[in-house]
Amino acid sequence: MTTTPQAPGTVPAKRRASLSWLATLGTLFGLIGLIVLFSALRPQVFLTPVNFVNILEQLAVLAIIASVQTVVMVVGDFDLSVGSLASLTGVIVAQLLVGGTPPGIAIPLGLLAGVLAGAINGFLVAFLGLSAFISTLATMTSFAGLALLLSDGTTVFGLPDSFVWIGQGRLGPIPIPVIIAVIVALVIWFLLSKTVIGRSWYAVGGNAEAARLSGVKTRLVRFSAFLVSGFGSALAGIVLTARLASGHPSAADAFMLSSIAAVFLGITLSRAGQPTVGGTAVGLGIVGVLSNGLNIMQVNSYVQQILTGLIIVLAVSLSRLNRRRR
Repeated sequence: MTTTPQAPGTVPAKRRASLSWLATLGTLFGLIGLIVLFSALRPQVFLTPVNFVNILEQLAVLAIIASVQTVVMVVGDFDLSVGSLASLTGVIVAQLLVGGTPPGIAIPLGLLAGVLAGAINGFLVAFLGLSAFISTLATMTSFAGLALLLSDGTTVFGLPDSFVWIGQGRLGPIPIPVIIAVIVALVIWFLLSKTVIGRSWYAVGGNAEAARLSGVKTRLVRFSAFLVSGFGSALAGIVLTARLASGHPSAADAFMLSSIAAVFLGITLSRAGQPTVGGTAVGLGIVGVLSNGLNIMQVNSYVQQILTGLIIVLAVSLSRLNRRRR
């Protein structure tokens, strides 16, 4: 009996399939394992409804940013400016509110600022053809500097209660930020799975040249993804500012890395190796449970940053294993 020789460097189909399932199950078991671990170590604190709501509330702002980061990564790009843009928007809105601008005007102006920032990113990437990594790294630095300039490097206090309610209010037992995050996630899910623009995003991310030849306006599609990212980042910054009852020029900067980690972890759940809102939600669960559990265990915040970096490496590795199956 003869066998077909394998080309040098190729991975047998059965092995590729097993690696793919390992990546997928590893992500799910990772979330379950963290829950079991912290439940065993601190059952009186971790396994309580109050802590569960606390995890959701802590994840709300990150969930908004991760949802729009998912859109950008669907088209095959990154947006490194999401965190600094959220911080900048928070400072802008806080300054407007302290200056006497009503929330009904300050909030739309903040969202408009986010859309304009997203348009800058989209123009640089889609129309000038610059690398998304380089472009958004540059705008990330610029947005961070602008936030420091507008706030004079200090925290802006004195926000009205009608605005703070957005970040600290509750609808029954559910925090308002959680409700906003769920709505954003559902809207992004609908756009990605049920609309023409969503299919275009996936087409461009899968093969931009093939999408162009089939009639998709790839530049406009990539541009629109950054518009969504800008709007969502601004919304996240507004919610965070309301939750903190202050505008800080670097309040949301750390969310950028966590959002990318969440999306990469979620990619392992997709049989096509593509970002999805459902997968990102699982990735958020891992990031949120780990952070909450480490805080309960009183682990040093510097150690938590190290673990976040390791999670990103793990997420990218698992996503690559999943892609090899195709």
